[in-house]
Amino acid sequence: MKNNFEKLVEIMSLLRSENGCPWDRVQTHQSLLPYLIEEAYEVLDSVEAEDDSKLKEELGDLLLQVVFHSQIAREERRFDIEGVIENLISKLKIRHPHVFKNKEKLTPQQVVDNWEHIKKKTKNRMVLSGIPRELPALIKAFRVQEKVGRLGFDWQKADDIFEKIEEEIGEFKDVRKKKNKKELEGELGDIFFSLVNLSRHLGVNPEMVLRKTISKFIKRFNYIEKELSKKGKSLKETSLAEMDRLWEDAKRI
Repeated sequence: MKNNFEKLVEIMSLLRSENGCPWDRVQTHQSLLPYLIEEAYEVLDSVEAEDDSKLKEELGDLLLQVVFHSQIAREERRFDIEGVIENLISKLKIRHPHVFKNKEKLTPQQVVDNWEHIKKKTKNRMVLSGIPRELPALIKAFRVQEKVGRLGFDWQKADDIFEKIEEEIGEFKDVRKKKNKKELEGELGDIFFSLVNLSRHLGVNPEMVLRKTISKFIKRFNYIEKELSKKGKSLKETSLAEMDRLWEDAKRI
């Protein structure tokens, strides 16, 4: 009797066949990329919402993307889902020698440090070459700093980064007077990069922090719109002073 995963692979194969779905048949690795990214973020949303039902559904949608890409590769005789799984199993065993080989008791941080050394050794490539080019900038900055930090190229303490941020802001103010957009962008980028460094040293993920702040802003601004709507007013008809007052009201909710 086939298990559910085997049934899923079989269904995907059918959908891609001549008797399958016209839309599924014309998809490529490239055409599916937007869906892959979208499904990953929907998983993130469901985790943040602590909605198990939604998380279960979104993880299924994400799994479908893996099976879909594997089916396309199988049809082109490059690899299949079995090869994907075999590769993953091998990678997990290689990167967890403390579990499968040496039976050592390590701290979570020691495990992470070992991962980086093992990946560098097995893949024989530059330390930062494995970071995806298309990662969102905040996540990418965090991962870059995290990787080099494990190798000792890092600030010793968070207080030092505060000084660096103040220094970068000072440089930004000086450049702003020159009205040179290219230099302005460079200095502003340095400020963002330093703030990511600070968040990392404080044990905070900057991407998650900013997402929460954006959600908070949206919630409060929605409150302003709803309150104005009750009065039959639009945002364009409202003064900044009144919007500020409603904003303060929203903060107390």
